[in-house]
Amino acid sequence: MTALRPERDSSSYGGEAAYGGADAFEGAGTQAFGGAGAFQAAVGGFADPLTDPLPAQTQSQTSSQGHAPAQGHAPAQGHAPAQGHAPVQGYGPDGFALQWSSGQPPAPQHARTAPSPQPSPSAYEEAVAALPLDDETVALRLADLPRAGGGSATGSAGAAAPGGRAARRKAARRRGRHGSTQEPQESQESAQGATEAPLSRMEARRAAQARKPSAGVLVSRMIGEVFITTGVLMLLFVTYQLWWSNVRAHQQAGSAAHHLQQDWADGKRNPGTFSPGQGFAILHIPKLDVVAPIAEGISKTKVLDRGMVGHYGEGDLKTAMPDAKTGNFALAGHRNTHGEPFRYINRLQPGDEIVVETQDDYYVYKMSSILPVTSPSNTSVLDPVPKGSGFTAPGRYITLTTCTPEFTSKYRMIVWGKMVEDRPRGKGKPDALVG
Repeated sequence: MTALRPERDSSSYGGEAAYGGADAFEGAGTQAFGGAGAFQAAVGGFADPLTDPLPAQTQSQTSSQGHAPAQGHAPAQGHAPAQGHAPVQGYGPDGFALQWSSGQPPAPQHARTAPSPQPSPSAYEEAVAALPLDDETVALRLADLPRAGGGSATGSAGAAAPGGRAARRKAARRRGRHGSTQEPQESQESAQGATEAPLSRMEARRAAQARKPSAGVLVSRMIGEVFITTGVLMLLFVTYQLWWSNVRAHQQAGSAAHHLQQDWADGKRNPGTFSPGQGFAILHIPKLDVVAPIAEGISKTKVLDRGMVGHYGEGDLKTAMPDAKTGNFALAGHRNTHGEPFRYINRLQPGDEIVVETQDDYYVYKMSSILPVTSPSNTSVLDPVPKGSGFTAPGRYITLTTCTPEFTSKYRMIVWGKMVEDRPRGKGKPDALVG
C-alpha cells in the first residue's frame, strides 16, 4: 500500500503568489495548466515513494507544466521552465520526492547518457556480416577473411586445413611455430580419415583379406628371395676362390717351406724317393718374385691347392729328378687361386733364371721357349726330350705347366728351360738369388 503522505503546504509550490494571487489563480487556472483537467493531471503526477515516474517522464511533465527546476540545476534538455513559476519545494530537480528522513533526493534509477554516434561499419565487418554462418567454428572461417588494411587473417600460416576439428588441429601442429603449410597429400589423408565412418566387423575382415598378398605375389617373393640368396652365396664363393684361397694357400706354402729349410738346417737327410705330398725342394723364379715349395705328386688337394708346386713323379707321367744326369724335371702349379704360383709365367723371356733349391745343391735353369696353348692330353711335352721345346738331344731340362686362359682349365701353357749351373750349397747361393 502507498504510505500516507503529509499535508503539502501550498507554499511549497509558490502559493497563490506563484500564480498571481487568488484572482489570477481563479481567472487563469485553466491557462496555467494548459486547459481543463491539467491541474488534476499535474497533481496526479506528483511523486509518490512507491509510484514515482521515470526521470524523463517527470522532467518532461514538469517542463511541460511550466515548473522551473530547483536552484543550482540546469533545466531538462530541450525544455525551458515556464515563466512566473517558482521551483517546487520538497522535490528534486527531476521531480523526485525528497527523502523524508534526510531531505535529500534519491539517486536516479536510470542514468541519463547521451547517445554516442555509431561509427560506420568497416569493409571487414560488412564482409563478416555478408558471410553465411557455419555449423562449425565461426572463428576459423573468419580467419580467412581479408583485413581492412590488406592481406589475410591467416597471414603466413596458410589456409585452414579441410576436415573436422581434429584434422585442423593436426594441420596446425604440422604447420608448427613458423607456419609451414601442410602437404596436399597429408591434408587429403587427414580429411579422408576424419570423414570415414567406422567399418563393421565383416567389412573390416574383408578389408584385411583384401590386404593379404595373393598366391602369385607370394610365389614371386619366394623366387626373388631364392635369387637373392643364390647371388649372395655365389658372391661369397667367388670371394673365397679369388681372395681367401690365396691367403690360405700362401700361409700353408710358407709354413711348408719354413719346415723344409729347418729340417735341412738340423741335418735331417731325406731319402732319394719321396711319398706323395712330401716336400723335398724349393722353386725360385726371381723375375716373378715366386718362392714355392716343391712336393711329390700333382694331387690337387694334397699339393696344388695348398699353394705348392707338384712334381710329375707318379705312374706314366713320372719325370726325372733335378739331380739326374739327363732327363726332364717337370712341374705343375695353379695359375689362378690357391696361391697361384704360376700366375705370370707367360711373362718369362728367354734367359730368365729359374732356380731349384734342394738340401745339397742349387740347380739353375734359364728359360728357353714357351708353348702358349696346347691340349691337356698332350703329354709329349713331358718327354725326356720334350716335343715343341726346340731341344733336339738329351739334356737336363725343366718344364713348367699350368692352365690357360686365366680362370679356366680348358688348355695348358708350357714353359721350358735348360740347366746352366749345378751349384752345391757349400759354395753359397747362386747369383740369381744373391742379386
